[in-house]
Order: sequence, then structure tokens, then C-alpha cells
Amino acid sequence: MSPSQHPSAGDDARLPPLDDDGAQAASGESAAGGSNGSSRPRREPAAAGPATRRKGSVELRRGQATVPQADKMLLDADDNGNFTRTDPWRVLRIQSEFVEGFGTLADLGPAISVFGSARTARDSSFYAIGEEVGRRLVESGFAVITGGGPGAMEAANKGACEAGGTSVGLGIELPFEQGMNEWVDLGINFRYFFARKTMFVKYASGFVVLPGGFGTLDELFEAMTLVQTGKVTSFPIVLIGLAYWRPLLDWIEGTLLAEGTVSQKDLSLLQLVETAEEAVRIVAASAGHAHPA
Repeated sequence: MSPSQHPSAGDDARLPPLDDDGAQAASGESAAGGSNGSSRPRREPAAAGPATRRKGSVELRRGQATVPQADKMLLDADDNGNFTRTDPWRVLRIQSEFVEGFGTLADLGPAISVFGSARTARDSSFYAIGEEVGRRLVESGFAVITGGGPGAMEAANKGACEAGGTSVGLGIELPFEQGMNEWVDLGINFRYFFARKTMFVKYASGFVVLPGGFGTLDELFEAMTLVQTGKVTSFPIVLIGLAYWRPLLDWIEGTLLAEGTVSQKDLSLLQLVETAEEAVRIVAASAGHAHPA
């Protein structure tokens, strides 16, 4: 009995056999026609190579079906580590950074993120203010989170550490390696800025911002955007240094507000102070913490 006459066979019974990749084998004879004299239209001969192939949840056709098998790519030994530079592998690295950050900081308790320049000199007045900020935050019941680097970050970590509090550093992989400063008690190094930024916001009750450059401005404006759009609530952002930050606020008010690209309400997202005491009092009051006299 021929396949077309078999009582339990459907149309699939007349398809050519599958090759090792699960694709229909090429044949010079039509799948529907042939010696059985079927009147069904004859299929054109298949092109060389598999016409259709599944790769996990993805279906590949025509030229795309000739890509190497996933198992072969996994098991081949001479790939020179190229798999570590593929986007799917990066997803796993990104996932691991979030898991590591969430797992490490989950029990941190109330914290404030402190930002500022890595170039702040140790004999600078802002370094001294950074130390005082770290100390006062600990005295107010907060852990201190910084980027873990030198300069203003080191100052805040030092103040927190010497006050007996939890001093956290969230480092980042940079072309000019800085390493974690010596005053960090709990340090996590990240490859990806966006994973690191999430930790700064998720585990902090507010930001204290010392004078800084592009990195500091990046964190500052991201925090402002998150508060403006309601992604985080009751999140004070305090800038320390009247002379340093006043020109920026004047530009925001004189240009952005004048052009209508921000609202008057947006200007209230930032609070400008001159001393560590004022800054810590604001973030402590917002979080419901008592600030020591």
C-alpha cells in the first residue's frame, strides 16, 4: 500500500523524509506527485540545504536556516571565547548584576546616596564637607552609598566608616581603573551603568550631591527625571555648594523654564544648601528620621 493510500496517513505522509536537522530533504521528485499518479500539484525541487529549521523558539527559513546549530556552537572548543561577547550572553551578565546587587543590598536598611567628583582633592573644602555628610548621615540612622571611588565619594565613605555606620561603594568598570576606596565596607563592582544606577536609587531614600562633573550630573538629572515622572516618590535631592550649583539652576530657570520645557514645579525638585548639616537635615526630615542637634 502506498503512503497516499494508507488509511491513517494525512498530507504529511507524502512529505519527503527529514534530514538530520529536521528539515525536509531535497529531492528531484515532487513530494505530491511521483509514481502514484496523484493529481495534486507537484512541488518544485527544494533548494540545497534545509528549507526550514527551528532554533529553540525561533523558526528559520530559506537562507536563515543555514546558520550553525546551537549545540554545535556550544560544544565546539575552538571558539576563542567569542560566545562571551554575544548579546544573549550579555543578558545573563546583566541579570547576574541585578541579582548580585539586589541580594547584597536587600537588608541594607535606610540609606542615602552621595555623589560628587572623583577629582576632589583631599585638602579641598568639599572633601571635608563630604566627610561631614557621611558622619552626619550615620548619626541620623542612614547607611551611606557612593560610587566607591576617590575624591568626594571617598570622603563620604570615610565619614560613614569612622562614625561606625555602613559604608557602601558601587563601583563601575572604567577604562581608567580607580578601584574601591579604602573606606568602603561593602563594595559591589558593576560592568553596566544602568544596573549600578538602579541600585543607587532603589536602596536610597534621597540624594546628596557635592560638586562633580559629567558622572555627577548624569546621576543628578536621572534622579530629577525619576521624581518628575513619579517613578520614585518622597525622594529629596540636595545640592551642596551655592557658588558651584547656582549657575546651573539659573540656566534651568532662565532658559528651560522660560522656553516652557520645564515647569515651575520642576524647579522645586532641587534644594540648594551650603553646609553638610543643612543637607542631612533635609533628607532626614523627608525620611522621617530625627537629625541630631
